[in-house]
Amino acid sequence: MKRISIIGATGSIGTQTLDVLRKQKGDFQLIGISANSSIDKLLHIIDEFNPKYAVLTEKESYLKLKDIFSNKKSNTKILFGVDGLNTIASLPEVDMVVTSVVGMIGLVPTIKAIRAKKDIALANKETLVVGGELVTKLSQENNVKIFPVDSEHSAVFQCLQGNNFDEVANLILTASGGPFRGKTKDQLSQVTVKEALNHPNWSMGKKLTIDSATLMNKGLEVIEAHFLFNLPYENIKVVVHPQSIVHSMVEYRDGSVMAQLATADMRLPIQYALNYPKRKEAVIDKLDFYSVGNLSFEKPDTDTFKPLKLAYQAGKTGGTMPAILNCANEEAVSLFLANKINFLDIGNILEECMNKFTSQNKYTLEDLLNVEIKVKKYVKDKFIK
Repeated sequence: MKRISIIGATGSIGTQTLDVLRKQKGDFQLIGISANSSIDKLLHIIDEFNPKYAVLTEKESYLKLKDIFSNKKSNTKILFGVDGLNTIASLPEVDMVVTSVVGMIGLVPTIKAIRAKKDIALANKETLVVGGELVTKLSQENNVKIFPVDSEHSAVFQCLQGNNFDEVANLILTASGGPFRGKTKDQLSQVTVKEALNHPNWSMGKKLTIDSATLMNKGLEVIEAHFLFNLPYENIKVVVHPQSIVHSMVEYRDGSVMAQLATADMRLPIQYALNYPKRKEAVIDKLDFYSVGNLSFEKPDTDTFKPLKLAYQAGKTGGTMPAILNCANEEAVSLFLANKINFLDIGNILEECMNKFTSQNKYTLEDLLNVEIKVKKYVKDKFIK
């Protein structure tokens, strides 16, 4: 039985991870869970899975839950904040940590887990985008395996199995194109938050859905792929594939291209990461080729959807530039969701921050946390009208 903690148990990836655990009763024991402020959801998980620890990172919610548990018979201990996340990420009895929170809040607990020699099922792409050099170095030093949970990186990982990595020519990441595929800048100038959240294929949290609409999500995945698979950015390609059936591909030097196909359901890459190298009975609907229809592929429009182009630039610059890009994006997306800026302003803010802040070639964890403070403060001070 594999013992796991889930950082971000009430979000999209976290809830789908719980679905996998339900399907594979007896294979896993849930030791620790966390949420930001979702008390009711956390209580349901506690009642069903009886974890040893539950963490809330929002103080008022934590105090409410503590009060509830003062009159409740339970074996679950309630913890608070980043310290609580770090605790469930590094428990001696835990074998694997699923990092499924969105944003830089996942960085420190992931590093704590790696230092405690826990394998990682990584759905928090910001961990590698922001601290890729630091995280990969630590994982090698501690002999920790990082299993990708993003559907694209899982697809690449699966296509690499049984092949020689030195024979890889290119990684090809597919993108759905989001809700605004084919739109012009003029058409995008007045789009609403509701329209941007209307993703055609995937059900995700708000931040990821906006990132998909700007193509920033794919830019972050390019940087993540660079660190996961140790390939130059020139050998990591992006192709728009609206049907989201082909989840990514690997091109080998002889011209062969291997692709991983499945229905658009995150439970498959989650299940593969949790059970690697074994494949278990399907938790998703099987692909019906008779009803799939046509599969199409397009070149991404990086002039209209600027964040993808900026992500390549940030990745190639290296150092703390990807952290600058990511922090600017986190704040810009928050402002857009709050109707403080327009959709196209997101890309403009990223570009301005990349020009404003200088990349630091060598960095520590503390340096990355300082970048977050400075960049987010700059965006708030300048762009909130």
